[in-house]
Amino acid sequence: MIRARKPQDDPELVRLVRTELIPYSHTARPLDAHTIREMPHRFRWGVTYVATRTKQGPALAFVHFIAVNGHLLIDMLATHPEHRGFGYGSTLMAYAEAYGLAHRCNWVRLYVDLSNGRAQRFYQKLGYVAVRYSPELQCYEMAKPLVPLSNSPSD
Repeated sequence: MIRARKPQDDPELVRLVRTELIPYSHTARPLDAHTIREMPHRFRWGVTYVATRTKQGPALAFVHFIAVNGHLLIDMLATHPEHRGFGYGSTLMAYAEAYGLAHRCNWVRLYVDLSNGRAQRFYQKLGYVAVRYSPELQCYEMAKPLVPLSNSPSD
């Protein structure tokens, strides 16, 4: 099940950030108190969807994003290691992209750490391409156009 983030999800989302995202980051560390303290505030801007087994269940994965000036910016995507390979990440990305289309975004962009080859391959399978490399962040910027699905066979 995919649902909007609830404040009670924050401890699990912060744990996923700490264990699944920060270890790849060149600019943050798992015990960086400022980064960890900032997470609940960061979740409040933009939109966060979580994947759960049940309506009230704990977050197994999440995506956080914001729509700005015709661009959908994927800020974070993380899946609990025991729940990888079940389609949660792809489904969450599809929800985020649908949100972007509904909010008139033409492009979706994200950053993926140089050391996170698994994430790079995941995004490539979803149609993202690396458009530039940021040496100061040691990240690739990846992007793809958002194209509405056509319902008409003549389109």
